[in-house]
Amino acid sequence: MEEAAGVLKEGFLVKRGHIVRNWKVRWFVLLQDKLLYYKIEGGKKDPSPKGRILLDGCTITCPCLEYENRPLLIKLKTKTNTDYFLECCSREERDSWALDITGAIHAGHPVQVQELHRMKNSFKLLENISLHHIVERMCDSSTGMKLTRNLEQGNRYKETFTGSALVDWLISNSFAVSRFEAVTLASMLMEENFIKPVGARSTEATRYSDLSEQFLDDSTALYMFAESSKKSISSREELQFNISELSGTIVKQGFLVKQGHKRKNWKVRRFVLRADPAFLHYYDPTKEENRPVGGFSLRGCLVSALEDNGVPAGVKGNVQGNLFKIITKNDIHYYIQASSKAERAQWIEAIKPLT
Repeated sequence: MEEAAGVLKEGFLVKRGHIVRNWKVRWFVLLQDKLLYYKIEGGKKDPSPKGRILLDGCTITCPCLEYENRPLLIKLKTKTNTDYFLECCSREERDSWALDITGAIHAGHPVQVQELHRMKNSFKLLENISLHHIVERMCDSSTGMKLTRNLEQGNRYKETFTGSALVDWLISNSFAVSRFEAVTLASMLMEENFIKPVGARSTEATRYSDLSEQFLDDSTALYMFAESSKKSISSREELQFNISELSGTIVKQGFLVKQGHKRKNWKVRRFVLRADPAFLHYYDPTKEENRPVGGFSLRGCLVSALEDNGVPAGVKGNVQGNLFKIITKNDIHYYIQASSKAERAQWIEAIKPLT
């Protein structure tokens, strides 16, 4: 059994296919010398891995900005020059995976591990750095910052970018080597009026007196180029979901396995829990567009863990363990599976106060 060597980390990641360039959710297991990945069928991990990535001689790129609509990628290049693209569900999770994989790659080289930790916390901005040059590069139509429509507290803004997206871009383009450096650089861009905060979250942060705290490395803080004027999107624009549903503060997000309503098959979905207003939305992580495939208000919902001994009533297929159920006030039943008892408890604990 390959996993006998000791598991360093495991969880769902979205992987790009080698032959057909589609994206599939796989269960990844990080060992000392390799990364195994498994298919999930009917809510269960296949007994043997679908594939393995040997870490000896691997190079890792994080952040990796090669796919415009997938900003949370890690790229691994093996010593045989095979590229693997792995997508996480949040920046924190991406950085955590990248750090653990990097640690495993360099496990036999303690000097390199020390150097990595030093680099992570280093602070040495490039000499003679030109903020004008950085902004020119940021505005480049092919390699610059990708401007998107973003939503905050019911307001929609065109041509904005998030704080964490700018930090990723600055590191990826070698203007900074650590997130701390990139945040300081972004703060300088804001101080010199090249970029400006948009929306309550980022504007509020500028009231802090310390320059290093004024720019937020955060995926909910919005910014725009200073010369762009704030433009709201036409309310006539077609949207699948009521705009207020998606305007709440993100409380928790992660990959969970959900039973379908019609075909009762089990699929991995990226769940996003929001407060004010309280909604739970789920997304298909294999698709490019960042639009929910389903969601519901948590007001009046009941959430509870299901017994771990045997298959509970309402669950189709031999799916058991770490299950929980949400019943909406319209009596729609959602059956969801977490990857561990602890993760199930965390989700229930996060959802309950919002019902």
